[in-house]
Amino acid sequence: MNTFCSDTNNPAPIKSIRSGEKILFLDEIKIMGILNLTPDSFYDGSRYINNYQNQIKKMIADGADIIDIGAMSSKPGAVDISPDEEIDRLGNVIEWISKEFPQQWISIDTYRSEVAEIAFQQGADILNDISAFSIDEQLISIVSSYKKAYVLMHMRGNPGNMQNNTVYQNLGCEIYDFFINKIKILIQNGISEIILDPGFGFGKSLEDNYKLLASMHFFNSIHYISLLGLSRKSMIYKTLNLNPSEVLNGTTALHGISFYQNPQILRVHDVKEAKEAIKIWNIYKKMT
Repeated sequence: MNTFCSDTNNPAPIKSIRSGEKILFLDEIKIMGILNLTPDSFYDGSRYINNYQNQIKKMIADGADIIDIGAMSSKPGAVDISPDEEIDRLGNVIEWISKEFPQQWISIDTYRSEVAEIAFQQGADILNDISAFSIDEQLISIVSSYKKAYVLMHMRGNPGNMQNNTVYQNLGCEIYDFFINKIKILIQNGISEIILDPGFGFGKSLEDNYKLLASMHFFNSIHYISLLGLSRKSMIYKTLNLNPSEVLNGTTALHGISFYQNPQILRVHDVKEAKEAIKIWNIYKKMT
């Protein structure tokens, strides 16, 4: 087992997260459903450029607690697009959700402050920033001024080069220290609604992804909400020698394993299946 910078197995978990007047209670594992408004996301089953309304309705009906909307791909080697194109792809999707489903939690997946600000103006509750504000530091002031929640994810570099350096002396300690240092900056700027994402598949080798998953409980000692994004990722389809479209079964298996690490949010492509897995897990927990 890896040696981590902390080994506290009984943290005091955060019970809820706020965005303005909204409160999301974390009494059980919550589902963040993925909606990509892109033509080049790694899994084509998550692309909904034109038919997004039906997919959003389906995700909500299937039990999505949060809808995470991205208008620029962050897959390894992804082609960069201009902020204007990202905003154009985003359109009025968030505004439509806010009007049709006012209680629905919405996350914007971007690392650009101008995109985040427009999303917050339209009703988004969470910024899901894969860059940990290393690409655009203005994100901090935007999140703080709108009093929104923030997903802090670990990644080396950017989507275009993140897989060029996947060698760590101590993966766990590096990510732990990364979180601690970044959290200090967020707190200093008035951001306290923080969600931690270790960034599976972002600047990690296949083996490192599994080591990280097996040791996730060590990060609980940081006392912030944990989010895991495992759905249909390369750690599954490369292991099984399949395509992303063929690994729903592998994803569900990995989600079941992850439950032993006490995640509070799962970011998924397949809401219904993840919700069913959580229901079974909850029954199992009552019996143990």
